[in-house]
Amino acid sequence: MNYNSQTPNPKSQTPNPKSQTPNPKPYILLLGAGGHAKSLIDVIEAEGKYKIAGIIDNELKIGDKILGYEVIGRDEDLRELRDKFKYAIIGVGQIKTPKIRIKLFKLLKSLGYILPVIISPRAYVSKYAFIDEGSVIMHDAFINANAKIGKNCIINTKAIIEHDAIIEDNCHISTGAVINGGVFIGKNSFLGSNCVTKEYIKIKENSFIKAGSVVK
Repeated sequence: MNYNSQTPNPKSQTPNPKSQTPNPKPYILLLGAGGHAKSLIDVIEAEGKYKIAGIIDNELKIGDKILGYEVIGRDEDLRELRDKFKYAIIGVGQIKTPKIRIKLFKLLKSLGYILPVIISPRAYVSKYAFIDEGSVIMHDAFINANAKIGKNCIINTKAIIEHDAIIEDNCHISTGAVINGGVFIGKNSFLGSNCVTKEYIKIKENSFIKAGSVVK
C-alpha cells in the first residue's frame, strides 16, 4: 500500500522502547524498624508505587538492615533528608498509646513531607470510601462504601470497616477486628484483634478496646 502525505505510516507511529524512559518509582522513607515496619515493608513492596529509600530509627540502629533495607538515619536527620526525599510513612506500631505516631506525623508535616495513603493490593477499598493522608491499609482488609478513615491510621490485616463507619485520626484497628456499619470511633483509639462492634455505636476518643471484645 502507498501512503500519501495525508496518511501517516503506521510503522512510524510505533514508539521506540529504547527511546523512552519509564517514570521511576518515587522514593519513600520509612520511620520505625520494629515489627509493624516489617509488615509495612511487605505492603509497600506489594503495592509497587514507591521504592523504600531507607529506614529512620534511633541512632543505635543506624547501619542495621530490616528485610534488606538499611537504617540510614534518626529523627534529627529528617530535615536534611527532605532535600532528597519528599515522601515518608510511619512504620511505628500503636497499641498502648498513639503518642509516638502523632509526634512523628506532626514532625513530618512540619518538614514538608508528603504522607501518602498506602493500600495493599490484597485489600478491598470501595470507590465510595475515603482514606486520609498517612493511613495504611494492610493485607486483606475490607473497607466498605461510604466508610471514612482519618489521618495516620492503621487498618490492619483482615480488619473489616463496614459501610458508613467513621474512624477518626490516629486510630489502630487491629488484625481481624470487625467495625460494623455506622460506627463512630473517636481519634487516638485502639481496637484489639478480633474485637467486634455493634452497629451504629459511638466509641469515644482515646479508647482502648481489648482483643476479642464485643462492644455494644
